[in-house]
Amino acid sequence: MTPSREIEKLEPQPVWQNFRSLTQIPRPSGKRDKITNFLVDFGNKLNLTTFVDDAGNVIIRKPATKGMENRKGVILQAHMDMVPQKNSATTHDFEKDPIDAFIDGEWVRANQTTLGADNGIGLASIMSVLQASNLKHGPIEALFTADEETGMFGAIGLKNGTLQGEILLNLDSEEEGELYVGCAGGIDATITFPYQQEPVYHGDIAYKLSLKGLHGGHSGLDINMGRGNANKLLFRLLKMAVATCEARLASYEGGNLRNAITREAFAVVTIPEEERTNFLTLVTQTEAIFKTEYAFADPRLTITAEETTIPEGLLPEMTQDDLINGVTACHNGVLRNIPEMPEVVETSSNLAIIKTTPTTITINILIRSSVESMKEELCSIIESTFMLAGAKVEFTGGYPGWQPRFDSPILQTMKDVYKTLYNATPEVKVIHAGLECGIIGAAIPGLDMISFGPTISHPHSPDEKVHVASVNKFWNYLVTALEKMPVK
Repeated sequence: MTPSREIEKLEPQPVWQNFRSLTQIPRPSGKRDKITNFLVDFGNKLNLTTFVDDAGNVIIRKPATKGMENRKGVILQAHMDMVPQKNSATTHDFEKDPIDAFIDGEWVRANQTTLGADNGIGLASIMSVLQASNLKHGPIEALFTADEETGMFGAIGLKNGTLQGEILLNLDSEEEGELYVGCAGGIDATITFPYQQEPVYHGDIAYKLSLKGLHGGHSGLDINMGRGNANKLLFRLLKMAVATCEARLASYEGGNLRNAITREAFAVVTIPEEERTNFLTLVTQTEAIFKTEYAFADPRLTITAEETTIPEGLLPEMTQDDLINGVTACHNGVLRNIPEMPEVVETSSNLAIIKTTPTTITINILIRSSVESMKEELCSIIESTFMLAGAKVEFTGGYPGWQPRFDSPILQTMKDVYKTLYNATPEVKVIHAGLECGIIGAAIPGLDMISFGPTISHPHSPDEKVHVASVNKFWNYLVTALEKMPVK
């Protein structure tokens, strides 16, 4: 394991030095003060026009270099926040602690946490463009958007007239050599069950169930990978435990981010003492079943049952059964692929978060689709499922998709530049993840947009890593493209 300071020596050094600086600034979604202040200070030290808009986005303007004043203005865009995911064994505090990044062969990764390469490499690259004195480019506007991972709030709040550029380069894609020209839209579902606790039966014993070791990942990019969702799996076990061991549910916690596939889930249950052996046997047998089902996608899956203190109360039996049946029936994963592009997911849902308090059960689901009517259909399916279970269902935070434009002038420019640099043709794709381009394009009609980036594997999980050589290719591609931007 190479010490984290060593990443500053990687090429291109300006990008890696800036990325290393970003790893030292806590920037989980929803906690943007530190990264906002850092970027504002960065722009001011360069004597560039720098400001924060009403939505919390940081904008920095850099004039065209000499002889490039006649080029179309370019908006370089990346989001400030990162997904705060960690393994349960680590005590890392994303609001206080720096990310411990290190070189691992051809990759850079973090120690048991997300790395923040999504979208930190994009941020670092834009910072490097702003710093550089040896690049050729037209007018540049850096747009660092707020809270992309939790609802794209910065992009949604962007007002027409804030920016002057005609071309948007979104640096938030995760496969070098691919150009993205379209993405899915999304909407959040929040399901709630109010309840009053019931007392624990006299003589019962309590166990804490822990399901861990899943890959998780990005609920857009990885939703078609066949990976387990910890919420779905643990509720399968809970349903069997209720049916065969008289189990009662006291509390539950699974997932903490709407756009991350749930990796871990925990439940506290009570059982009659005479059911102890049957219950522990059921846990062992279920773990073996799940290990067989997910041997390829999630080989590190584990389920443990640890005896614990008696809880203060239980979910009412009817509420418990409605919850278990609702989660069991709830759609999760891919609903449909794009008929014209069957390798690309069109519509999906991610059963992301389930948590109980002594009075309320809350479930959060992220629904994505590149087709508005199919997004509405999946919303209806999920609404029907939980209304039948007696829950309240609300939909919020909807955002539009980005419809592909295959005759885009910037697409042709970017294809030509890549061909010249690498003697290869980049793949042109539509992505199921939600990029901010659709929202920004709706706010600023007429923008010519494209998204690209280096190779980042397993974003939104502690397995996140970025391929070192791809960052160098991405940087060379970006700076060459800026020099080749069309005239006004």
